[in-house]
Amino acid sequence: MNPDLAWEVWSGERSRRVESVLDQALATADGSPGRLQEAMRYATLGGGKRVRALLAYGGGELAGADPDDVDGAAAAVELIHAYSLVHDDLPCMDDDVLRRGKPSCHVAFGEAIALLAGDALQSLAFDLLARTPARDPAAQVALLAYASGASGMAGGQAIDLATAGETIALTELERMHALKTGALIRAAVRLGAGCGRPMSADENDALDRYASAIGLGFQIVDDVLDVEGTASSLGKTAGKDAIQRKTTYASLLGLSAARKRIEALRGDARAALAPFTTARRLLELGDWVMARTH
Repeated sequence: MNPDLAWEVWSGERSRRVESVLDQALATADGSPGRLQEAMRYATLGGGKRVRALLAYGGGELAGADPDDVDGAAAAVELIHAYSLVHDDLPCMDDDVLRRGKPSCHVAFGEAIALLAGDALQSLAFDLLARTPARDPAAQVALLAYASGASGMAGGQAIDLATAGETIALTELERMHALKTGALIRAAVRLGAGCGRPMSADENDALDRYASAIGLGFQIVDDVLDVEGTASSLGKTAGKDAIQRKTTYASLLGLSAARKRIEALRGDARAALAPFTTARRLLELGDWVMARTH
C-alpha cells in the first residue's frame, strides 16, 4: 500500500478492508441457526468508526507488517467490540434502544438472540485471531483474552454498573475507563504490531503509553459528545449519562477542563511515539480520535 496516502484515503481503505474481512467471517456456512447469524451480522456490519481496527492496522504498519497479515487481528478486535456493545445495550446493563443509528440488537431480535449473538461474536473473534499469521499466535490470543475479561473490558463494565448513580473520584473514573475502554484499545495496537517485526520491551511500553492516552482521550471525547451531541449525530442515545446519573469527565471536570484534558492526552500520545519513524498512521489516528465530533 502507498505510504503517502492521505489520512482520509488510508483510513477509508482500511475500514472497507476490515468490513470485507468481517463480512466473509460472518458469512461462513457453518450450520449456525439463520436467526442467530442474522443478528451477528446486524450487530457488526455496516456501522461504527472502526477505530480499533484502524489502530491494529496502524500498529501493523509501524512494525512493517503486511496488511494481509493484520486483517484477522483487526477483525477480531472489532468482533469483541461489537459483542460488548450488544451486551452493554441489554436491559440488564445500560438498557439502550439505539446503536449505530438503528435499533439495538435486542430491540431488533429479542433479548435471548441478542445475548447469544454477543456470545457467538466473542467466540468468533478468538477463532479468527488464532488462525491469523503472527510472530506468536498464542500470545496474541492471550493478549485479547486479558483485555476482554475481568482485568479489562468486562471488569470495567462491572465497575460502571456498581457505581451507577454515585459520584466517584477522578482516579476511580480513570481506572474504570482504563479497563472498560482502554484495555481493548491497547490490545488493538499491540495485536497489529504483533503481526510485524519483533518489538523491544521499550517499544512495547511506548505503544502502551500511546494507546493508554488514546483510550482515555476517546472516552473523554465520548463524555463531551454525550452532553453536546444529538441522537442523530451520535447514532446512539444522547444525554444517557445524565439520565442514568453516571459520573463522567464532563460532569466531574466541566466541559472546558475536559477539553483541556483531551488536548493534553493528544500531546501524551504524540510524545509516546517519538522513538518511532514509522508511526505516521498512529499519529494521524490519535489526532482524529481527539478531534472527532461523533
